[in-house]
Amino acid sequence: GAKLVYADSLYAYGPFSGPLTEDYPYAATGRKGKARARLATQLMAAHREGKVRATIGRASDFYGPGVKESAVGERVFGFALAGKAATVLGNLDVPHTYTFIEDFARGLVTLGEHDEALGQTWLVPSAETVTTREFIALVFQELGKPVKIQAAPRWLVSLLGLFDPMLRELPEILYQSEKPFVVDHGKFERAFGVNITPHPEAIRKTLDWYRQQAGQIKLQAT
Repeated sequence: GAKLVYADSLYAYGPFSGPLTEDYPYAATGRKGKARARLATQLMAAHREGKVRATIGRASDFYGPGVKESAVGERVFGFALAGKAATVLGNLDVPHTYTFIEDFARGLVTLGEHDEALGQTWLVPSAETVTTREFIALVFQELGKPVKIQAAPRWLVSLLGLFDPMLRELPEILYQSEKPFVVDHGKFERAFGVNITPHPEAIRKTLDWYRQQAGQIKLQAT
């Protein structure tokens, strides 16, 4: 009788145009996206067959306390805090939805609390969509430092992927950072309302966590 709330990414949809909604078909062509689509399809089929009571919550690139391996993780917040250039992928000047990890967690809890969420996919609310350049500017603004950004183009990622297995998988999902990537959480908002953390507040919390991590590393070193 337990509920299964599946936390998922947006890989299953593949490239899309216009704001993404839950109705967009699974159109992924790469290995990662196809695997996500297959898992989600199997889960919803199991729900319809009465084997599980399940719902799916999806969100865009995460950031926040505890988030390091992300498009806006260690290489943005950690690097900026250390005085280095924030390192990102793709086009800095196209809109991109970024999701604060605590908002995502709150959204998943909401789905688990409401039976009407079962058997459906939901795009969990995120703060206002901005460009990646604008997002990083907010990070440096909170730090009181001049903005420093380094963007890696597709050709460089592909070249580095020849030597790094982790980077080798990135070209499959680079479309997310090369063209507008906007997520529409209207369905969730209409059903349950929203409680979203504004980017400046979320960025402040994230930087506080990274500062604590840096302090712990220094203590361990001494």
